[in-house]
Amino acid sequence: MKEKTVIHGTFTIERNYPTTPQRVFAAFADPVKKQRWFSDPDESPIDEFHMDFRVGGKEIKRFQVTKLGFVCTNHTVYLDIVPDSRIVFAYTMSAGDMRFSSSQATVELFASEVGTLLIFTEQGAYFEGADGPQLREGGWRELLDHLAAELAPH
Repeated sequence: MKEKTVIHGTFTIERNYPTTPQRVFAAFADPVKKQRWFSDPDESPIDEFHMDFRVGGKEIKRFQVTKLGFVCTNHTVYLDIVPDSRIVFAYTMSAGDMRFSSSQATVELFASEVGTLLIFTEQGAYFEGADGPQLREGGWRELLDHLAAELAPH
């Protein structure tokens, strides 16, 4: 029997941000804002970042994973965008030339009593040597913490 080489996983993260859905959406849509929160410059310096935020548009982010000693690349395609409400995208992650995952993610934004409820759902396929769904969820939790800092009043 052949050993399983793909692990499938789905996770959902809910976050409340004390600001409007428009500001949260803009943090995903504006390349300057997104580049500020979509990484940890101390842990993963960005080598390349290009973003075309529209349905069918692509995003490329190449960054160093300093603690593990390799370069990681995200290739993203935007599948559906409803301003101030929803973003659906598919992305792959690679270490060097080795692709280790493929995911589809949905960001939903809802006005709430405290500002905005963000619901992030990812469905992923993690290949040989991949980080897996638990580590990926942890990574997104950290990124959404960075988003909170981006949205905080300055």
